[in-house]
Amino acid sequence: MFSKLVQRRTLGALCNLRASISSAGPAATEKPVEEALSSEYVYDREAKYGAHNYHPLPVALERGKGVYVWDVEGRRYFDFLSAYSAVNQGHCHPKIVNALNSQAEKLTLTSRAFYNDVLGEYEEYVTKLFNYNKVLPMNTGVEGGETACKLARKWAYTVKGVPKYKAQIIFAAGNFWGRTMSAISASTDPSSYEGFGPFMPGFKVIPYNDLPALERALQDPNVAAFMVEPIQGEAGVIVPDDGYLTGVRQLCTAHNVLFIADEVQTGLARTGKMLAVDHENVRPDIVILGKALSGGLYPVSAALCDDEVMLTIKPGEHGSTYGGNPLACRVAMAALEVIEEEKLSENAKLMGELLRSELMKAPSDIVTAVRGKGLLNAIVIKQTKDYDAWKVCLRLRDNGLLAKPTHGDIIRFAPPLTINEEEIQECTEIIHKTLLSF
Repeated sequence: MFSKLVQRRTLGALCNLRASISSAGPAATEKPVEEALSSEYVYDREAKYGAHNYHPLPVALERGKGVYVWDVEGRRYFDFLSAYSAVNQGHCHPKIVNALNSQAEKLTLTSRAFYNDVLGEYEEYVTKLFNYNKVLPMNTGVEGGETACKLARKWAYTVKGVPKYKAQIIFAAGNFWGRTMSAISASTDPSSYEGFGPFMPGFKVIPYNDLPALERALQDPNVAAFMVEPIQGEAGVIVPDDGYLTGVRQLCTAHNVLFIADEVQTGLARTGKMLAVDHENVRPDIVILGKALSGGLYPVSAALCDDEVMLTIKPGEHGSTYGGNPLACRVAMAALEVIEEEKLSENAKLMGELLRSELMKAPSDIVTAVRGKGLLNAIVIKQTKDYDAWKVCLRLRDNGLLAKPTHGDIIRFAPPLTINEEEIQECTEIIHKTLLSF
């Protein structure tokens, strides 16, 4: 009796299921609509599964276009960080996206074990654009810095005649070029180097924007190079005195030392010139590029120099699997063409002057300094028990503009170089409104 009852109930349930499927029609077989992500879910998932090596501003972004980004709830913001100047050309620039898509359908990676048809085209283009004999392509900005250091050491031993393994490389205090072991060995920021020693030998640090200190350091005949940012970005947009870079060039020449310009953040039109060193018309021995070299679509970096330095490195002595891959080369050429075609250097100069003139109107009891060049700018916030740079950035976010603090009291303002005058005015209104709210 019990088994027959179960059979009848089972049969009835199957009939009801078939009826419901039949009445529902074809839509019943479609996949259920996925629930939209919330910002809180994005934060929690990263915290659960990812390393805790960043402290992001709480905003969960899902798309970008030009000077704007949108979060997962659809709120729109002005991007005033530009991925630390990696998206100088604006988010998802159509020319660069098209170049990536087109090449991605043909050939993405061969390694340097073989030739490919795009690398030489890129090498010719970039060396002629920046007026250097050779380029060594890599992937990330810090790899560009590592490449420059290796080139400098090899040149010191094979050309300058420095005794084996005695070469010294000088850096400026406040520098930031990444977080590899070499990069942190040159750092003066405890948050970068504390707990990671022992450190790379042969590195020496001197004060930034201090030509007498550089001249004293260059008395050592074993110095191979001086590596310096034309403007220190991560340190808080520290702009050196006029003539500093000219003095660096003269001192390095006089002492037969390589001048390495770290233009990863300051280069590619960010400061109102194609390179920041162009403001003083100086030519470094090695230039390091990265970030906006791909317009933010792909990791691409490069070290540029002349034959006397570049050809000291022989086959097998330096490289990477992805360095110089055809996809990266095609993207980099498109990114550089956008800078030239859209005159982004000129726009950065004009819009930067407008931005700083508006920022100078900020209340002096909150903003104690405004500095920058082109569209690489910063304000210094007077910290109190009621507010600091982080709280200002949170309120800027609430008002539709994204920026990030550095060193506790400094906020960088570095929008994409495609920004126009109307957008600058709208952004400065947001900034003033936010500051006055404190």
